[in-house]
Amino acid sequence: MHPTFGAAAAALILTFIPATSGAADLLDTAITSGNLKTFVAAVKTSGFSESLRSAGPFTVFAPSDEAFSRLPAGTWEALVKDKARLAQVLGYLIIPGKILVADVKPGKTKTLQGAQILLKSDNGRVTADEATVIESDIVADNGVIHAIDTVAMPK
Repeated sequence: MHPTFGAAAAALILTFIPATSGAADLLDTAITSGNLKTFVAAVKTSGFSESLRSAGPFTVFAPSDEAFSRLPAGTWEALVKDKARLAQVLGYLIIPGKILVADVKPGKTKTLQGAQILLKSDNGRVTADEATVIESDIVADNGVIHAIDTVAMPK
């Protein structure tokens, strides 16, 4: 997907989703989770804050701080400078609807970014592409967050 299209799609999504007024939205929940500081910084930098505050519901596969620290040298810095690409990556980690770990149906699922992410569930171990869920079912008023151990990137 072209980076400009990803940003345009994100902007379009933001335009048509009304905001909720609860204090426990996905962004606030990520902020208080403790191990998603880099993810929260990415959300704020990319302009995705309103999406995570909107009505949803959404399922967010949020890379942990450790996942971001394992990115190849220079990757995080490059993403921060390219807000359209950063928004594309974040949109790839968000699925419309609220999916708890127990409800994960294996297979490809469309993300907000427009691509398909591959979900797998094997005896309680859930993956999104190559990323493993390390903390699941962090529930917010407008969805759920699953912390993952790798930054899954759109192909």
